[in-house]
Amino acid sequence: MQMSNTNVYRVPFQFRVSRPILKTVFRVIFLILARVKVLGKENIPYGRPYVVAINHISIFDPPFAGAFWPEQLEIIGAADVFDKPSQGWLLKGYGVIPVHRGDYDRLLLTKIIRILKAGSPLLIAPEGGRSHIPALRRAKPGVAYIIEQTGVPVLPTGLIGTTEDFWQRAKRGEKPLLEMRIGKPLTLPEITAKGIARHEARQKNADLVMSYLAGLLPEEYRGAYAESAILAS
Repeated sequence: MQMSNTNVYRVPFQFRVSRPILKTVFRVIFLILARVKVLGKENIPYGRPYVVAINHISIFDPPFAGAFWPEQLEIIGAADVFDKPSQGWLLKGYGVIPVHRGDYDRLLLTKIIRILKAGSPLLIAPEGGRSHIPALRRAKPGVAYIIEQTGVPVLPTGLIGTTEDFWQRAKRGEKPLLEMRIGKPLTLPEITAKGIARHEARQKNADLVMSYLAGLLPEEYRGAYAESAILAS
């Protein structure tokens, strides 16, 4: 079904201005504080919509991924962070989309689908929030629902070194290594089941995304997906 022009998502003008500036600022900050390594940029389907699925350890993950991603990303962030003075200002300045963790938000999902159908790539954390430790937690089924509704590929992307002690280590002049490993685009199996079986199939697809993500990470990062990790070929 073709969408009317009134429903087509467009990045607001103020964010088209602010995002390149914030991206440059964070790139400079990270390059001063750390050794940065990005692998797999050749896997990005440039100019097309897709979902970037990251592991989420700390507050450093979204700005790190966004700063070094070759394209401008739409980013989903926890609504409670918007109330914190400095972090909230940055999130609002970039145009991060707030999400209330644990809540079903139909308007949010509708907006996400509009964004992807308009051709913009989107960054999400399938775990549903920060883990505070490197080990992966089990994903929520939301990432599978988004893919089911849009048919876009998902790029599992592993972030290494963004632990909560990163800032303290950086201040001591250690220049810790920050690494982003971008996996190949993944097409999820089609879901045709109904009812409870449909929810189970979505969870299975979400777990599949995380298994590929785990395969991009060191063993100590794999957590709930240590046994099912699919190593990059």
